[in-house]
Amino acid sequence: MKKLLTIFVSILFFVPAAFLAIAWERIPEKVPMQFGWDGEVNRYGSKLELIFVVVLLTVVNIGVYLLLRNVHKIDPKRYGAENRNRMTRLATVISIFITGILCFILYCSINQTIKPDASLILAAVGVLFCFLGNYMFNIKPNYFAGFRLPWTLENEENWRLTHNLAGKLWFGGGLVMAILALLLPEKITFVIFFLILATLVIVPLVYSYRIFKRSRTQK
Repeated sequence: MKKLLTIFVSILFFVPAAFLAIAWERIPEKVPMQFGWDGEVNRYGSKLELIFVVVLLTVVNIGVYLLLRNVHKIDPKRYGAENRNRMTRLATVISIFITGILCFILYCSINQTIKPDASLILAAVGVLFCFLGNYMFNIKPNYFAGFRLPWTLENEENWRLTHNLAGKLWFGGGLVMAILALLLPEKITFVIFFLILATLVIVPLVYSYRIFKRSRTQK
């Protein structure tokens, strides 16, 4: 199963490049390279720039995947081996997400009558947060993923409680984000997106610090 997953991800990395090669003749000489919040094009560029975009994001995709797959080898925390499978699954989810976004960019470049739908992108980000939240419940202390704060890294109970709360918040917040992105106007969705994002980050930080302060006063 692990071998099949590795083969799948290895092929996945090069799907955007294959997509670009197949559609190359259909791509106009000038393609949208930057969009505003309203989906309108802010800058056009040569279609050769698409090659740079694909190469850059593919390298980033491979780099993130390899880092997460092998982080257990360099993590000084003793839970490296226990986190190995979780990190592999997390790396796979992130690779799928990056590949999907890159293919979406190429699709919009080929079909310029279609504007990038910010609502769909935010909904996809919400689904990604759901996946990330699901992994937080079981991830062990490490220096590369999770809320890596001085007081969570030095106290396993603080880490566990913080990530139990964060997992619930990220899963629920991501689900709400995905649903609202598909139902509400884009401008309202962006405001709600950043409010939810701030909540997902700030609440676990404050919660973990309060646990830390409480443990200090009890000593």
